[in-house]
Amino acid sequence: MRRTNTCGELRQKDIGKEVCLQGWVRFSRDHGGVAFIDLADRYGITQIVFDPEDVPGGVDAAALSGAMRDFTRESVVSVSGTVRKRVDGTEDARNPTGEVEVLVTGAELLNRSRPPPFELGDQKEGVLPNEDTRMRYRYLDLRRTEMAQAMELRSRFLHLVREYMGGNGFLEIETPVLARSTPEGARDYLVPSRVHPGAFYALPQSPQLFKQMLMVGGMDRYYQIARCFRDEDSRKDRQPEFTQIDVEMSFVDMKDIQDTIEGMVAHVWKGLYGKEVGTPFRRIGYREAMETYGSDKPDLRYGLEFVPLTETVKDAPYDIFQRIIRGGGIVAGLNLKSGVAGERIGRNDVDRYIGQAKKFGLGGLTWMRCKDGKLESNITKYFTPEILEAIKQRMGAEEGDLLFLIAGPWKPTYEGGGALRRKLAEDLGLIPEGEMQFLWLVDCPMFEVDPVSGRHGAFHHPFVLPEGDIDAPGVGGACFDLCLNGNELGSGSLRIHDPELQARVFKKIGMDDEGIEADFGFFIEALGYGAPPHGGIAIGVDRFLAILLGKDSIREVIAFPKNKKAVSLLDKSPAKVDEKKLEELQIISLAIDDLDLCGLEEPDEE
Repeated sequence: MRRTNTCGELRQKDIGKEVCLQGWVRFSRDHGGVAFIDLADRYGITQIVFDPEDVPGGVDAAALSGAMRDFTRESVVSVSGTVRKRVDGTEDARNPTGEVEVLVTGAELLNRSRPPPFELGDQKEGVLPNEDTRMRYRYLDLRRTEMAQAMELRSRFLHLVREYMGGNGFLEIETPVLARSTPEGARDYLVPSRVHPGAFYALPQSPQLFKQMLMVGGMDRYYQIARCFRDEDSRKDRQPEFTQIDVEMSFVDMKDIQDTIEGMVAHVWKGLYGKEVGTPFRRIGYREAMETYGSDKPDLRYGLEFVPLTETVKDAPYDIFQRIIRGGGIVAGLNLKSGVAGERIGRNDVDRYIGQAKKFGLGGLTWMRCKDGKLESNITKYFTPEILEAIKQRMGAEEGDLLFLIAGPWKPTYEGGGALRRKLAEDLGLIPEGEMQFLWLVDCPMFEVDPVSGRHGAFHHPFVLPEGDIDAPGVGGACFDLCLNGNELGSGSLRIHDPELQARVFKKIGMDDEGIEADFGFFIEALGYGAPPHGGIAIGVDRFLAILLGKDSIREVIAFPKNKKAVSLLDKSPAKVDEKKLEELQIISLAIDDLDLCGLEEPDEE
């Protein structure tokens, strides 16, 4: 028997057709000698029926019945038969094939399955097993409709990306997976060389250096669906190995890169959903994003915007604010409008949010409520009536509104306030479902200065083109981020193409001549052979897809992910290696017990 149709294909138009279906037995049930089977594959589910009274002449009903009794749950089977209309009243409107069924005339067991460790059917009315069980039996988890749909969307997404990029003059070029270890922000995964004992390759954190050297090589427009590797702690949006859409272009400015990516997103959107996506995307400066939303990847789907209050309260006889402002800190406020949230947050809730604020790195949280036209709280006695009225006016406070005030050093205070803003929006149900808000974060700084050591670090990475003298305070960088619904999808920039300027930036972030030559000498040499002005961007595929599917974790859109401890429970990696292999590599084995892949304390994913 040879498959004629998939299990998601048959419709009313196929009634009377002789077909052969092959797939997995999802459910089976016997109703007084009449057997029903839900036969499944990644395309869908079709109901199969064995009715001894309807078996056509020439078919051995007893043999057929006996064969089907061997069809255990999740066994692979092949059935042939005739498509017929379901009995009136038994149609399944939820299933695209729910108006028809196949009356079996032939059946064959292709491979018997062991009893599955968890239910693979529709989980809407059930409960999924814990994630480690799903990771352990990922090949079974992939049979679930939800996972099959996620893999299908991923495939369609990447196909549309390639379609757009190829149609716009980009070359898809692979870059090395075995390369030199260079300091790029995260730990490298190292690969020992047998041919060169004591020497190591590194798996790429990104193709950054190679794609820039492709521009030196005149490739002009490059892209790659690139696999990247970073040895860092796992989180919901982080995996040891991940996929990104890597792009680099020559002779461009930032808008050229942004326009290209907007066009790509619009093409993908149209292909996936048949809808237009609004372009151009909104552009928000880094400082505005931090001071308005408390985040450099702001979520625009709801309000709760911060209002600066430093100037308003600078003369308030409130010692805490005075000390913060004298130290260069800020004060800002968040207005929870009475019609939205203010009246839903009682005094006990206020105390709970004060505790949350401390967990988010804030020193505390000041609150005031507008009642009878005035601001009231346990600290209003420390403010003059004039300053309270100024706060009320500045915050647009009306009857019943609840004000939260945050204070402290600029960056950590706004970051903590941003985390509090997200928590409030989640608790109060302010985040609309199904809405997608893209934006570009622009006007970013070139460097970040450590408040303790005073050392400079790259805001994005050290290959960003400075927008001015790198020794000038607050110099900007020609870099930007693509954000969606409070998540960073990718970072891009114009790159340094002058080898002398690149060396100066390395020194600015603390590298000496010897370190620069050892780690990046080959790259600086390449820039010296006529590197064109160029720039690019990298977009995280896994994170993008997780957002589109409404998943909390990127593990839900990766076929074979690692778990929270960066362990593959499927093949038990990482694992010890045979001593002979280590001897070939001239590596000394560590005398350790077998790794505990499941018993370690799980890290905090937040």
